[in-house]
Amino acid sequence: MRVGIATDHGGFALKEELLARLRAASHEVRDFGAHRLIPDDDFPDFVTPLAQAVVEGKVDRGLAVCGSGVGAAVCANKIKGARACLITDHFSARQGVEDDHMNILCLGGRVVGPALAWDLVQAFLAAEYGQAERYLRRLNKIAALEAQG
Repeated sequence: MRVGIATDHGGFALKEELLARLRAASHEVRDFGAHRLIPDDDFPDFVTPLAQAVVEGKVDRGLAVCGSGVGAAVCANKIKGARACLITDHFSARQGVEDDHMNILCLGGRVVGPALAWDLVQAFLAAEYGQAERYLRRLNKIAALEAQG
């Protein structure tokens, strides 16, 4: 799978850990940065291009990491077509893809350890977009909201 990953200083160490594991698992990874630890960098500079790449189909799924994961989710969701969520449990990592077509997993580098983060990433990447009528109906309603604003 083509996976994009982005972080700021708050998630830098976790991003580096996940990057190595993704490559070892034979994923095609595009690193949107940060490429080095800069204590006063800003997550929108890295998360925005990641979210745009997901929406444009340049990568299949995205991983966005900041200190808490909250800012990365808020930022990514400003890009029309991005469906980013802060996830901290295995069920939601899978269910968010299957039911809600989540395409960007957000993690907090200061609140999630590397073992749990890797479990969440694996569940997220293994899940497939559900095609049940009720899921598609809900997604169409969300798309209509995006079109309004």
